[in-house]
Amino acid sequence: MHPAFSVVFFTTATGAGYGLLALLGVLGGLGFIQPDFWLGLFGMALALGLIIAGLLSSTGHLGRPERAWRAFSQWRSSWLSREGVASVATFIPAGLFGIGWVLMGKSDGWVAVTGLLAAAGAVATVCTTGMIYASLKPIAQWHSRYTLPAYLIFAGMTGSVLLNTLLQGFAVGSAAVLTGALLATLAGWAWKLATWRYNDRLEIPTTANTATGLAGGTVRSIEWPHTEENYLLKKMGFRIARKHSAKLRRITQVLAFAAPVILLAIAFVSPWPVAATASVLAAIAQLIGMLVERWLFFAEAKHTVTLYYE
Repeated sequence: MHPAFSVVFFTTATGAGYGLLALLGVLGGLGFIQPDFWLGLFGMALALGLIIAGLLSSTGHLGRPERAWRAFSQWRSSWLSREGVASVATFIPAGLFGIGWVLMGKSDGWVAVTGLLAAAGAVATVCTTGMIYASLKPIAQWHSRYTLPAYLIFAGMTGSVLLNTLLQGFAVGSAAVLTGALLATLAGWAWKLATWRYNDRLEIPTTANTATGLAGGTVRSIEWPHTEENYLLKKMGFRIARKHSAKLRRITQVLAFAAPVILLAIAFVSPWPVAATASVLAAIAQLIGMLVERWLFFAEAKHTVTLYYE
């Protein structure tokens, strides 16, 4: 029993990809980043590549991946379905923006409009992803005010660090983008610490007694609830030891936040070759750290169904 790596990679890759796409759509479409074929090509390829890789990996945890298309039909009631619709719809303005900004070298008029629409689609998709988890009442660690903002903050954070790396790699680094990446990383760090503090103090009111409506003693199971493993137990019944959780939290803080902050600060005061190298290392460290953070996000969550196994 462990969190599915396909979901861990999906949330990390798509978050970074949509964050980068949104920034390219706004800054490129409005002319803050001037059109350049190779910069635009690498930037759009990186953003869309991360998104596509994440979306494809998300089918890895499905029992019947060939039926994934059916999820699109439930958009009226399912956040998962809305995520699928939003993710596919975002490709339309993103593709048009790529044609205008990368191939035609334009950054105004209809190109600016499609860039803004692509950014809006990216934000909407990240919101639907966050709501998939924030809407799950049986998991108290997710059903909180911290979950949705975390998805948006982390997407902006990883996207801005990737954008800074892209600009530094083409020797057109921007102090504003670098500052934004640094501040976004600090904001992500602060939000993660606040989330952990909230979850550690969280008192789940539901017990085996309240779930069964029995009183007058402590209710416990005398037999295993079923003879075979079920989906909820496999995906949301994982228990991580406190010492391992503390260690992984430290690794997350070092790789996802502390190291990028230091490396971005070095990039801020260094000449181009050093700044570019520090920016690349910051992006790599942060993405690895966010994989650990996402794994913890799933591993530390406790589904109410686990009451039947205590």
